[in-house]
Amino acid sequence: MAPPEANKQSSVKVPSKKKDDNKNDDDDLSEEDLALRQQLELYVERVQDAHPGLQKLALDSMRQEIRTATSSMTSVPKPLKFLRPHYGILQAHYEKMADLDLKKLLADILSVLALTMSPEGERASLKYRLLGSGGDIGSWGHEYVRNLAGEIAQEYGERQRQEAPIDDLMELVVQIVAFHMKHNAEPEAVDLLMEVEDLDLLVEHVDNANYKRTCLYLTSSAKYLPGPDDMLVLDIAHTIYVKFEEYPRALQIALYLDNMQYVKQLFTSCNDLPKKQQFCFILARHGITFELDEEMCPEDAEREALQEIINNTRLSEGYLTLARDIEVMEPKSPEDIYKAHLLDGRGSAGGNVDSARQNLAATFVNAFVNAGFCQDKLMTVPSEASSGGSSTSWLFKNKEHGKASAAASLGMILLWDVDSGLAQLDKYFHSTDNHVIAGALLGVGIVNCGVKNDCDPALALLADYIDKEDSSIRIGAIMGLGLAYAGSQNGHIRSKLMPILNDAKSSLDVIAFTAISLGLVYVGSCNEEVAQTIILALMDRSESELVEPLTRLLPLGLGLLYLGKQESVEATAEVSKTFNKNIRKHCDMTLLSCAYAGTGNVLKVQHFLGQCAQHLEKGETYQGPAVLGIAMVAMAEELGLEMAIRSLEHLLQYGEQNIRRAVPLALGLLCISNPKVNVMDTLSRLSHDTDTEVAMAAIISLGLIGAGTNNARIAGMLRSLSSYYYKDASLLFCVRIAQGLAHMGKGLLTLSPYHSERCLLSPTALAGLVTMLHACLDMKALILGKYHYVLYFLVLAMQPRMLLTVDENLKPLSVPVRVGQAVDVVGQAGRPKTITGFQTHSTPVLLSAGDRAELATEKYIPLSPILEGFVILKHNPDYREEDH
Repeated sequence: MAPPEANKQSSVKVPSKKKDDNKNDDDDLSEEDLALRQQLELYVERVQDAHPGLQKLALDSMRQEIRTATSSMTSVPKPLKFLRPHYGILQAHYEKMADLDLKKLLADILSVLALTMSPEGERASLKYRLLGSGGDIGSWGHEYVRNLAGEIAQEYGERQRQEAPIDDLMELVVQIVAFHMKHNAEPEAVDLLMEVEDLDLLVEHVDNANYKRTCLYLTSSAKYLPGPDDMLVLDIAHTIYVKFEEYPRALQIALYLDNMQYVKQLFTSCNDLPKKQQFCFILARHGITFELDEEMCPEDAEREALQEIINNTRLSEGYLTLARDIEVMEPKSPEDIYKAHLLDGRGSAGGNVDSARQNLAATFVNAFVNAGFCQDKLMTVPSEASSGGSSTSWLFKNKEHGKASAAASLGMILLWDVDSGLAQLDKYFHSTDNHVIAGALLGVGIVNCGVKNDCDPALALLADYIDKEDSSIRIGAIMGLGLAYAGSQNGHIRSKLMPILNDAKSSLDVIAFTAISLGLVYVGSCNEEVAQTIILALMDRSESELVEPLTRLLPLGLGLLYLGKQESVEATAEVSKTFNKNIRKHCDMTLLSCAYAGTGNVLKVQHFLGQCAQHLEKGETYQGPAVLGIAMVAMAEELGLEMAIRSLEHLLQYGEQNIRRAVPLALGLLCISNPKVNVMDTLSRLSHDTDTEVAMAAIISLGLIGAGTNNARIAGMLRSLSSYYYKDASLLFCVRIAQGLAHMGKGLLTLSPYHSERCLLSPTALAGLVTMLHACLDMKALILGKYHYVLYFLVLAMQPRMLLTVDENLKPLSVPVRVGQAVDVVGQAGRPKTITGFQTHSTPVLLSAGDRAELATEKYIPLSPILEGFVILKHNPDYREEDH
C-alpha cells in the first residue's frame, strides 16, 4: 500500500481547463505540484548525466515517486502526467546508455510511462518490462499489471503465428496470475491464462479463499467458449473442486462432461457416507443409470442402500411428503380444473361436442393433475363404491384406442410407486379388450419411469407382449419399455426390439415406436448397432410410407442416440444424405438438432435459421424440425434463449405456414414450466390464429410453458379459450390437454429438463419432451388421431420442483430456508447476496423457475451447495444454541 501522503497528493483534482501553453499550465498547478514537476524534470536531466552514481540516484528517486503515486485508480498519477513530455527524451537516452544495470532500471520506468504514452498496438510497456530488472510486478499498481496482461495476450498470438519461443512471456504470466489471485481479481487471471492457453497454471495458484469464485467464473465462461475449449475449462474447474474436496460441485461438472470415470473417482476418493448419499441423490435427479461396484463402496449393506437412492426409490415417498406438507393430497377431478362455472354459460353447456373425445381429454387432465398422488376420482376409486367398480366404468367411457390412454393413465396416477402401481394395473391384464391390455402395458412403463428396480419388473411383464399379433398391444409394450428403461442402455431390450425394425411383417406404427423406444433406451450413447438398424429400417420404407407422419419418428429415434453429442453425429448425418429425397432433409435437420441440443452452439442456430429462410417444395417437412432445432440448441443459457425468442418472433412474421406451425412449439420448449410474460402474450395471440394447426400448437405450448405452475393468467386464458372453441372438438381437446398440463401434479411438478441451478440437462427428460414436440408437428395425424398416448412421453421430464431437506438417516427434517430469485454473482468481489426478494419458509418448499434457496439457520450444514431436490443436512459442530 502506498504511504498516505502519496494518496493525498495524487487525489488532488486535475484541472480540466484547456491548456494553451506552459505558462497557463504553471498558473493552474498548486505549489506542491509545481515543486514535484521541477523535481521530476531535474531527475530527467540527472538521468542523462555522464556520472553513473548520479544517474542511479535519479532513477531510484524517479522510481520511488512513481511507485508511491500509482495507488490511486481515479486519475492519471501526477508523476506519470509530468513525465509524459519527457518520454521521447528518455527513450532516446535509453538507446545510448551503456551501463546494463542502469539501463534495466530506466527500462522499468519507461515500461510504466508507456502505459499512457505508447501508441496502440506497439506493446512498448511489455517490451521494456522484458528488458527491465524484473522485480515485484505488483509494486507498480493494478492498472500497470492489467495493461501488461493485455499486451501479453496480443504478443502471445503474434509469437504463435511466427512460432517464436514464449518462455519469457510465460514467466511474466506466472507473476501476473499470482498477483491477480492475491488481489481478488480471479476473472482477470483466468482470462489471461485462457489467452495464453495454459489454464493448468491456475490449479497451483488457487487457495481456500478464492477457489469458489474462480470456479464459478470458469464454469460460467465455459458456456460462451467454442469447443473443445469449453471442455478444457470445465476440466480445470473439476480438478480444482476435487483438490478442495468440494465434491458435489465436482460431480456436477463430471455429469455435465458426461464423464463416468470422474464420477467413479469421486465415489472412491470420498469416504464419508452421508456425502456419498448426497451424490446418489444428485445422480438420481439427473436420471442416469449408474451401477456402484465394490471399489466405490466396499461394504455390501451400504452399497445396496446407496444403489437404492440412485435407483430413485425414494422419489415417490419424498413427493408425497411434500404434498402432505402443502396440503394438496385431496384428489382433483377434471371439472375442478376446467372451472366451467366461471364461464358465462356459453361453453359450459358443452355444445355439440362428441363425448368420447371429451372423455379422452378428461382422462389426460385427470392423469396429469393427479400424477404421482396415488389417488384420484376416476381411476383409483375403491371398487365397493356404489357404482360397483367405477374405475372400470370410467375406462369404458372411452372408445377403442381411448381405452389404451385411460388404462395407462392409472400408471401416471401411481407414478414412481412401483409396487402399488403394478398391483393396481394387474387387473387390466386379464381384460379381453386389446386396447385395455395395451394401455396397461404402457401404464407399467409409466409407473417405472425414472425409477429403477433390481428385479426389472417392467422387462419381465412387457417382454412377452412385444411379439403379439395386435399392433396396439405391441406398441403399448414397446413404448412401455422405452419409458421404463430410458437412458439405461439395457442390452436385453436391444435384443428384443432390434429384430422388430427389420421385420417385414411389422406395421409402420410399430416400427416408428420401436425406433423411438430404442432412441430413448440408448439416448446419447452413439450406439452404432442401434443406429445401423434404424437406418436400414428407414431405407426399407416405400415411397408411400415416407410421406406418412409416423415415418418421421424414425429419424427422431436415430437423433436421440446422438442427443447432445455434437460431432459424433457426423458419420450418421453423411449416411442420411443418401436417403430418399422425401425424408433426406428432414432426417438431416432432426439429427443436427438432437446432436447439438443444449450446447448453445451459435453456428448451428444460424444454420437452422438459414434453412427456415428457404422456399419449400411441395411435400417437404424439414422446416418443422429446424425450428424446433433452434429452441433445442439455444435453450442452453439465458442469453441465447432470449435471442432465440426474438428470432422466432421474426419467423412468425416472415415465415411460411409450416414454419408458423412449429414456432409455438419451439417457444414452448424454450420456456418450459417457465411462463415468461412476453412468450405468454405471443402464444395467446397465436391461439386465435386463423390456421387451426398454429392455434393448436399455441394452445398446447401455453400448457407447456405453464406446466406444473398453476399460473393464474394461463389458467384464465385457457378457460376463455375453452368457451371460444366450444364448438370445435379438436381445438377444445387441445385446450383441455393444456389445462391438464398447467395444473400438472397440482402445481408440484415441473417439465424443465434442466436442474441444479439450470446447469445440468437431463438427457432422458429432454428426449421425452422432444419426442412429444415432434409428434405435435403433425397434430391431426398423431395427437388428434389414435396415437394420443404420445403425450405420455412427457412423463420422462416430470419431476417434483421441490426442496426436501433430510437428516443423516434420510428422514424429513423441517428447517427454515430463504427462497428468492437467483442473482448472477459471477466475477463480483466480496460475498454478494445470491438471492433477491426472498421469503422465508420451512422445508419442504416449492422452487419456481429461476428460484434459489439458501438455509436460514446455521444449525445445519447442507451437504450439497445447490439446494434442490433431496438435500442431506448435518449438524453444524460449531453451532451454539445460546449464541442465537
